[in-house]
Amino acid sequence: MSPFSILRRHRVAALLGAALIISPVVVSFAQNPGNAGLSNVVATTQTPVAGITAPNGSFAPVVATTKPAVVTVTTVMKAQPGATDDGSPFDGNSPFDQYFQQFFGDQGIPMPKTPPQQAPRQEALGSGFIVGSDGTIVTNNHVIDGATSTKVTLDDGTELPAKLVGHDAKNDLAVLKVKASKPLPTVKWGDSDKLMTGDQVLAIGNPFGLGGTVTVGIVSARNRDINSGPYDDFIQTDAAINRGNSGGPLFNSSGEVIGINTAIISPSGGSIGIGFSIPSQLAAGVVDQLRQFGETRRGWLGVRIQPVTDDIAESLGMATAKGALVAGVIKGGPVDNGTVQAGDVIIKFDGKDIHEMRDLPRVVAESPVGKAVDVVIVRKGVEQTVKVTLGRLEDGEKLASGENGSTGEDKGDKAAPVSTASVLGMTVGELNEQTRQKFGIAADVSGVVITDVAKDSAAAERGIQPGEVITEIAQESVGTPKDVMDRIGALKEQGRKNALLMLASKSGELRFVTIRMD
Repeated sequence: MSPFSILRRHRVAALLGAALIISPVVVSFAQNPGNAGLSNVVATTQTPVAGITAPNGSFAPVVATTKPAVVTVTTVMKAQPGATDDGSPFDGNSPFDQYFQQFFGDQGIPMPKTPPQQAPRQEALGSGFIVGSDGTIVTNNHVIDGATSTKVTLDDGTELPAKLVGHDAKNDLAVLKVKASKPLPTVKWGDSDKLMTGDQVLAIGNPFGLGGTVTVGIVSARNRDINSGPYDDFIQTDAAINRGNSGGPLFNSSGEVIGINTAIISPSGGSIGIGFSIPSQLAAGVVDQLRQFGETRRGWLGVRIQPVTDDIAESLGMATAKGALVAGVIKGGPVDNGTVQAGDVIIKFDGKDIHEMRDLPRVVAESPVGKAVDVVIVRKGVEQTVKVTLGRLEDGEKLASGENGSTGEDKGDKAAPVSTASVLGMTVGELNEQTRQKFGIAADVSGVVITDVAKDSAAAERGIQPGEVITEIAQESVGTPKDVMDRIGALKEQGRKNALLMLASKSGELRFVTIRMD
């Protein structure tokens, strides 16, 4: 077995951190193309957190006030049939797929063998912390996911059954509730936005079943995107975090919770000094919603987006590549009235700058449902502000899941000859009944169909496939092969180096691509 294999007892929810955090500081990003590795992130303007001073630099005063509120979470669940010790939380989609480790108890602690007539069970351990004296506890969702029963062990050894109040798989957060005979000690949230790279932090948890373990380190980086979901914004720390630490708190030197320990990179299963925590500015808002409603209630804009690359920015006449490009508008969503249109670039949302695509989902998700917000867009090179009333993301997901429509079937029928044109390595033709049937294109898709793509052409390099439909070129609709040729010719006359194409898939999903016109 490879030393980078991942030992897992069962598959848990994918890590989805930082949906609601909005950092007021200016952050510069140096992201590798294609998410080939972790971004190097440096916060350029931050305010230090005032810490508790202690003799000889000891953290004992902080530990004394916080450790009583840190708990061990024990879950019992049915063993997964055919489960193996190998598996990745990201199903092959992450560049860290081979060695990313969720560690709350992935190996679990096997229960004694049960008689054959009983269903096999597994027991696993994680961590948590008390945020309400009434017994409200925060942990990771993957700690309790699939559990048939959960108990909490307090710092003094008291064991209490726990009830699930609510959970959020997108952010990997869960809220539990226990009944105690007296008010329980609590910890307070800190402001993770004020953290500086290099600040000292403490992790307290239950690594390998060793409850109450304290480790110390620093903030190694902020705003880490580990390619685990749309809201990634993790705190990276070198404080030792191991299996069983999941769901436990990361404290600043003032004894405030500024993160929830969630994942590590590890070739061996143990800490190598690369751990990730969900920022408190995200977690606190989600926890409040789970406590109040038992579920999340996120804002929803109702658009599909993609990054603004240098090529796309040049094609749109933008001086710099920034913001989020609207690739499509979801039917029935908040902006389906034409307020925001495909091809718009969103550069500011509710007063917050959108530096890159991944900023937008977070700022929208943290906004209240039903709030009217100002959205600054660039449309055909002109900056303008539109007013949008947000919907609810959870409702939007239900709507979006049913809107894909039929992709049709290629029945092998020979299409009748159609007028065609060759441009930029593509052969394009009229979109009619024959070509719809041949390529399985939905009835509500309009434009010019791509019937062939030349090997090693500019179009092939951009991943364009036969059966896709060109709906716009440079934000102008096209309906015939001649329209395509005319638009490309006009762009060349204007001195443009790239052509911006809006393409529709067979089912109508939209995306933008740029093609060099050299």
